[in-house]
This record gives sequence, C-alpha cells and structure tokens, in this order.
Amino acid sequence: MTRLAAQNLVVKLGARTALAGVSAGVDSGAFVGLIGPNGAGKTTLLRALAGLAEPAGGAVTLDGRPLAAFGRRERARRLGYLPQDGTIHWALPVADVVAMGRMPHLGGWERAGERDRAIAADAMKALDIADLAERPATRLSGGEKARVLLARALAGAPEILLADEPVAGLDPYHQLEVMEHLAGLAAAGTGIVVVLHDLALAARFCRRLVLLDRGAVAAEGAPADVLTPERLAAVYRVEAVRGRHEGADYVLPWKRVMRG
Repeated sequence: MTRLAAQNLVVKLGARTALAGVSAGVDSGAFVGLIGPNGAGKTTLLRALAGLAEPAGGAVTLDGRPLAAFGRRERARRLGYLPQDGTIHWALPVADVVAMGRMPHLGGWERAGERDRAIAADAMKALDIADLAERPATRLSGGEKARVLLARALAGAPEILLADEPVAGLDPYHQLEVMEHLAGLAAAGTGIVVVLHDLALAARFCRRLVLLDRGAVAAEGAPADVLTPERLAAVYRVEAVRGRHEGADYVLPWKRVMRG
C-alpha cells in the first residue's frame, strides 16, 4: 500500500483547475521528484498531499485512511512540509527556530528536552548551519534561511517529508549537500517528495519522477523513462545533453525548442 497517495485528485484555485484527476504517491524509503514547467501544478499537488489544499474531487489518503481523518498534531508528526516561500518572521536564534520542528512531539506547554535539542542539533549539523545556531534567523541570507527551514522540517523526524524546491537559491555545494542528505534519509526509510526545477539533480538523485504538465500527469517512472527527448521537447520545449558519469546518468538542458 502506498503510504501517502493522491487518487484522481482535482484541485481548483478560484475558477482555474490546477489539478485535473492526478494520481501520485510515495512509499516509505522512496525518493520522488515532482517536476514540470512553471504552472504545471507541482506546488498545488504538494500542498494537497500535506492537507493544505482542499480537493474539489478525488482524495488524499495516508496509510489507506483519508488524510482529513487525522488530527492536526498527528498529521504534523507524520508529515513534514517545507513550503516554497523561505520567509522567517521571528527574530529568534537559529537553534530555536529549528527546535520548533519538535513541537508536534511535545504536549501542551511541554518544553523541548535534551533529546529534542539533540535531534535539532543533528539537523543543523547535517545542513551545515551549526555555526549559525546563535545568529538571529532574520539576519541570514536567502540560502541560509532555506537550510534553516529545511532543518526545522527534518527536526520533526517525519515519516514522510514534502519539500517544495528545497535547493532553490542554494549554491552548488549546498545543493548537493541537501540532495545527498535527502537521499540518505530515503535510504533509511523516510518517504521523500521534492519539487525540483533542476533536471540534472532530479535525474541523479530521485528514484522516481512524476512529470506534471498543465495540471495532469504527463509521465511517471524512473528518470530514464520519464526524461526522454520527446517529453523534454513536448513538455519543457528543450533539448538536453545526456551522458553518464560515475555510474549515474545526467540530463543537462541545452537549448530551446522553438515551436512553429
């Protein structure tokens, strides 16, 4: 059984249909990339999987139960969500912002304990922000804020992590660092769903891709089966350079395909 699944999902944003009959999901230990051009419905699908977008049709289920049947606290414990907007509103030390990720595991007015602080510290270390622990979170660069918010999501130790463009705005070193860490979490059993625009990273790290186009699934499967020349031309309007390095395939968009 797919742990978290959208089944024939329809989502409307005002008068516009953002998703039209989309089915997709993630199992424990899977690393799924949601890809597609701007406006394809990637963020809407991720928000629906997190229970943040109300379906007009179809359903989202977690372990076979409607996602809406889970209380907010239980949902927050089991699903981690990283939005695309990397805004931090609190002038708190980075360590405190990351520790907020432990809140779904605390009861009432319970304060974070030693174990919670250790988990948060491990998340900061994994994302190379341990040296920022005492700095006010509002005084960081965009890339640093993105890693702080991802660390906060990881500190919750979710069974499934839903991350919207987690490497956007990061330099190449930290892009690779984040993708390697997510791949390691998937190998350890966490279900990972990421929205990506970088096809090279998607092809290298994701084990399965869901290609969205105009609110529908254009293709789904292994990267080599999804990122074909025909689909890149039809959906993205690009041609790509392809190759293999250190046992991994790469896809590098190279030039635009002009219609007409």
